[in-house]
Amino acid sequence: MNLSYKSTRSSGEVVTASQAILKGLADDGGLFVPESVPVLDKSLAEFSRMTYQETAYEVMKLFFTDFTEEELRNCINKAYDAKFDTNVIAPLVEADGVYYLELFHGATIAFKDMALSILPHLLITSAKKNNVTNEIVILTATSGDTGKAALAGFADVKGTKIIVFYPKNGVSPIQEKQMVTQKGDNTFVVGITGNFDDAQTGVKQIFGDKELAQVMDKAGFQFSSANSINIGRLVPQVVYYVYAYAQLLKEGKISDGEKINVTVPTGNFGNILAAYFAKNMGVPIAKLICASNENKVLYDFFETGVYDKNREFVLTSSPSMDILISSNLERLIYLAADSDADKNMTFMKSLSTAGKYEITTEMKTKMTDFYGGYATEAETADTIKALYEKTGYVIDTHTAVASTVLNKYKQATGDDTKTVLASTASPFKFTRSVMNAIDTKYDKMEDFALVDELSKLANVKVPNAIEEIRTAPVLHDTICDKEEMKSVVMKFLGIQG
Repeated sequence: MNLSYKSTRSSGEVVTASQAILKGLADDGGLFVPESVPVLDKSLAEFSRMTYQETAYEVMKLFFTDFTEEELRNCINKAYDAKFDTNVIAPLVEADGVYYLELFHGATIAFKDMALSILPHLLITSAKKNNVTNEIVILTATSGDTGKAALAGFADVKGTKIIVFYPKNGVSPIQEKQMVTQKGDNTFVVGITGNFDDAQTGVKQIFGDKELAQVMDKAGFQFSSANSINIGRLVPQVVYYVYAYAQLLKEGKISDGEKINVTVPTGNFGNILAAYFAKNMGVPIAKLICASNENKVLYDFFETGVYDKNREFVLTSSPSMDILISSNLERLIYLAADSDADKNMTFMKSLSTAGKYEITTEMKTKMTDFYGGYATEAETADTIKALYEKTGYVIDTHTAVASTVLNKYKQATGDDTKTVLASTASPFKFTRSVMNAIDTKYDKMEDFALVDELSKLANVKVPNAIEEIRTAPVLHDTICDKEEMKSVVMKFLGIQG
């Protein structure tokens, strides 16, 4: 059965999976959604006997129906290979009664690797399928992790260029070093004087610039997106929730059909939306626990039904979640509105003009699967320290936000359902925040001395992603105002304004 995709903002445009991957964003500014969420056609017992790569194929084939088996398996095998430091790709680690799904064993030690390792291959395959001759320009905004993972995925991939914008003072020192030392003749990294929402808004405006698109086409280029708004990012994320459930089943931690909860630290909403898709595909998930940091726009939304970005932007120790416009939430809004594109468009217009919108009571009742919670900076640090002292297991700041919210949820509800918690980054990516949480005496040490100390403390080898940037030279030093993003893009591509 062929599965088509349509925009969340109009009923007109219907495209294939490969066209949706290529475009990234619909022509009307909407996000692509499948016309229906497919149901798993293998039993969970069968999944429990599969490798990660086999699981990926069985899940993705249901969404990417215009790919041949050979094309899809080729993309998967190129993505989930020796770039990951463990054969299981996404291990589950039990600590203090919670199953931490470690999504940081890829090339850049963050969960974005799970999707951005495969996206370049999906894009190149999609371009060939649609007879595209233009060079594909990946344009993306990052709050810290997407940028490096996308750069690593697309570096020196023929037929592509990649431009990444990040908030100059809004990422960790390790995150910034990872990006600005990126090799590859087709890679460009730009710091902007603004926050992530400024970068994301600027990128969306460039995507929506029809005149620029024509100029680009004449010059032999076309844009695509590596952000989680691309369906080619979202679908690979569904895989690891199916895999996690199957692994718990394989290890005898749960019985077949037993429901689990899933806790996800999220800012842009893509990672928890993927879990929602997995649930709708047939994975027995009860509650989807959405964890926010002090930028708690999602928590407030689930509490009140009002999404309001008009608030102070807080820089936290979990910068990948420092987001006030959660782009992927639009897909949930659309689904909760019974796929009414006009209704969704009204909400999105209100968001862009007034900075907020309020959903109906009926829509809110369709979101009862979700539970919103948030963690303060102090609570996040306390959780890192407490878990380490109790178990010896060290988690990063984003994972600690989720762990804090899970503990609050359990206390509030008494729900002791077994829980998979998405561990989204290695503690080595946020070394100073993690080590300071354990003991403030570490604050006097320099960044890479801290890395070595964390390695001893956690009894974990320093990841290659960190080792390779210790002495790497800075290759990207461009900084611009948010208003200059378009001209910077044109300059990089050698296009005259």
